[in-house]
Amino acid sequence: MLDSDLGKLILMNFDEVTANTFQHLLEGSAAIRARIEKTGGQVRYTAYGYHGTEILIDGRYQWQTYTNYTQGQAKKRLERFAEAAWAKGIKATVYNCPEIRTNSSDIFAGLELSLFPLLNALKKESGAAWAETQWQACRALFQDGHSLEDLLKKITDYNASSVMKKFRNFEAWPMDNSAELADLMIGTSDEITQMHRDRKALVTDILSALVLEGTGPLMFHETSNPAGPVLWLNHDIIAKQLNLMHRQDRA
Repeated sequence: MLDSDLGKLILMNFDEVTANTFQHLLEGSAAIRARIEKTGGQVRYTAYGYHGTEILIDGRYQWQTYTNYTQGQAKKRLERFAEAAWAKGIKATVYNCPEIRTNSSDIFAGLELSLFPLLNALKKESGAAWAETQWQACRALFQDGHSLEDLLKKITDYNASSVMKKFRNFEAWPMDNSAELADLMIGTSDEITQMHRDRKALVTDILSALVLEGTGPLMFHETSNPAGPVLWLNHDIIAKQLNLMHRQDRA
């Protein structure tokens, strides 16, 4: 399909919405930027990107992705715009953030599967009592006969499968998917959804909100003095941020 005229039009739209608008912003604000910097001010540009995420697999953080991610080429284009701006001394940073559920992403069954290991990351990164509270909130969403531990076992098996291992290839991103991958991803997603009491009250609702809660402050504070044009907010970073925020709340 992507080789057809319609497919090419789709890819052009992804480029325009995902990447070219960022370049338009950089170019269109040049005069404003110059005026601010002339009077001693500083200008920063940020973009919310996606280029896979490191999550806990086999006890260590490993990069993985949602496939097929057709917008991936546009996301890489977005990164190149930030890198080109950075080379000119313009502080533009793309923050590659974890997968979350949104109204639009819900049509991509399986995207949410990468969210569940965040629960383990919260505990691994010294979450203590607050992390346990998040686990308990998730446990309350299951039907009788199902448990959060059952869900996490499914995710462990899913990530350990030979099918998924083939797609943990950072250099090849974004890869085309396969029927085998789609069957596994969609099937696992459906099985997990059916474990819940209510299809409109899912564990991924809680986890998505936590990712957003952690991502905002991370981007805001890093942007004051960004380390580079392309950064990844992996699950370890998100978990550490959340645990820090909630320790401060208790203090």
